[in-house]
Amino acid sequence: MRLLIDQAGLRSSLFAVATFSPVQILCFAAFLVAGGAIVYVLFGYPLLLGWIAKRHNHPVKKDDQLRSVSIIIAVRNGEKFIRRKLESVLALNYPRELVEIIVVSDGSDDRTDEIAREFEAQRVRLLRVPRGGKAVALNAAVPCASGEILIFTDVRQQVDPQALRNLIANFGDPGIGAVSGELAIVNDQTQEESDTSLYWKYELWLRKQMCRIDSSFGCTGAFYGVRRSLFQPFPPDILLDDAYLPLTIFLKGYRVVYEPTAQMYDLPTALDSEFRRKVRTQAGLYQFLRIMPELLSAKNRMCLHFLSGKFGRMIIPYCLILMAVATIGMPPGWRMAAAIAQLGFYLLALLDYVLPASFPLKHLTSPIRTFVVLMTASLLGVKVLFVSSASLWKETKVRHPAA
Repeated sequence: MRLLIDQAGLRSSLFAVATFSPVQILCFAAFLVAGGAIVYVLFGYPLLLGWIAKRHNHPVKKDDQLRSVSIIIAVRNGEKFIRRKLESVLALNYPRELVEIIVVSDGSDDRTDEIAREFEAQRVRLLRVPRGGKAVALNAAVPCASGEILIFTDVRQQVDPQALRNLIANFGDPGIGAVSGELAIVNDQTQEESDTSLYWKYELWLRKQMCRIDSSFGCTGAFYGVRRSLFQPFPPDILLDDAYLPLTIFLKGYRVVYEPTAQMYDLPTALDSEFRRKVRTQAGLYQFLRIMPELLSAKNRMCLHFLSGKFGRMIIPYCLILMAVATIGMPPGWRMAAAIAQLGFYLLALLDYVLPASFPLKHLTSPIRTFVVLMTASLLGVKVLFVSSASLWKETKVRHPAA
């Protein structure tokens, strides 16, 4: 009897599918493919990456040789941060005679230059250039540098005293071309800031697993080093210098790795600042697809990881749009379920704007809102194809600016 019921149910299901119109079947398939792609990129790929990293671990061969370094700080109007930054760099546990410090001021019109000059007696060199953007400023500074290793660091973050020594140790491995430090967020965070930093931790975990296998595709711009012999000038309009230079090094056959003990400290950033940063980041990826098409070819020895970890996240917003559009043409029952699920998801994101910070539901709504905002920013990154890249540069604002 049960067999007859099961067979009847199967025939009923098959009959129901057979009654779907071609448009309904196409929309249903598009919905499943788009949803499957999102699940793979956000969850399936990290699981796969972790599994591969456990079985193909490629450790770095470090040494304790101290190499000459040139620390380059590109800054525009950084008077709030420059003093503490230079004090932080001068406090590094590294032989002072092996370190040169270059502050390249990109047309600053505040007290940045004045404060930097106060450190001239401590062998800090100020290089002032006309306002042209970070890439142009860095291109001007590198020819003035003499160190074997170039260290690029931003003005806002403080550097741990052991960071430079720990980072340089990685260059004992001749296969290493670039090394990134690790960014840590200090001070108490709001729920919104915590969710934003959680996304960064997720991104950092992916990069570390790729480094275990072979190489990451970029560095943390707040503090990273490259071999001077591998430096390649930045295109003037490049948006992601901390990805462009490491990628050129990676494509030459070298590894780009992370050093978790080379830490720098930053203040929490709110979601609106992270939104603007994400727009710029995704716009930078569009730039790379145009100027480095080999990233999508067999010339990229980590092509699977680039497609899954970078390109995959670029297409998530388009998959979300496809799911919404496909819902309209799905069979009635499925259409209702899919529409309610999507509408509920986005309503939770909107609800987060009005919920009090201490409300328990905030633990659910805040991550959803963060995801929706970042995916919107990712979608807006396509603007780089239609506007100047300079228009996408915005100052990152922190909740508690340094004094």
